[in-house]
Amino acid sequence: MLAPNPDKPALPPIACADCDDPRVEELVRDLLTRLADRWTLLTIEHLATGPMRFSRLRERLPGVSQKMLTQTLRQLERDGVLTRHVHPVVPPHVEYRLTPLGESLGEAICGLWQWVMAHGDAMEAARQAFDQRLRETV
Repeated sequence: MLAPNPDKPALPPIACADCDDPRVEELVRDLLTRLADRWTLLTIEHLATGPMRFSRLRERLPGVSQKMLTQTLRQLERDGVLTRHVHPVVPPHVEYRLTPLGESLGEAICGLWQWVMAHGDAMEAARQAFDQRLRETV
């Protein structure tokens, strides 16, 4: 559910298929696009363990470029998922942490992991059966 907006009435909880609010649909599509990117989910997962500096995050995300991590962090900050705090020291010490909004997103994403843990074996079996059928038809 979207964060309350004092200028608009709160949206009632509705089933996904029943949502005909174009604003909600746009936000869901935008969020799915962002979450489907390679680094967003991993960044949220690492920040769920507590505040972290940029260099520490980059160490925990092998393969991410400085540019890509910067873009990911900026977008998550823009979405209100994390905060960026610059400590007034020389050199500057920048720390990132999830906001309550980001923590709740992390909890929602956790459902995907739980689903895979519960159904991953069935999904792998279905993939193997499909691949076998393909090999037999070739």
